[in-house]
Amino acid sequence: QVQLVESGGGLVQAGGSLRLSCAASGSIFSINAMGWYRQAPGKQRELVAAITSGGSTNYKDSVKGRFTISRDNAKNTVYLQMNSLKPEDTGVYYCHVVASRVDYWGKGTLVTVSS
Repeated sequence: QVQLVESGGGLVQAGGSLRLSCAASGSIFSINAMGWYRQAPGKQRELVAAITSGGSTNYKDSVKGRFTISRDNAKNTVYLQMNSLKPEDTGVYYCHVVASRVDYWGKGTLVTVSS
């Protein structure tokens, strides 16, 4: 089993920044992709950003240029630096990890951007 612990959410004004972290622990043999999804009130969960073990990244169009995903393989940790936040970025952010071809999800951390 793999456990994911997220941190870094909170309340911020529009234009501000937050940094999310997600540390994976447990029976980790091979972590492939790591990423962040978000779910806004009344909407489906959507991919925000992902990064492969080789460092290739993928972003939702609306966050390109504002968000940066990175990972520390030695610490099994993925980060999401969020700048120039907008009210539409509000939602619960979930860490997602694929390890040995199994999907794992964090419990989520709330990000609220006020206008």
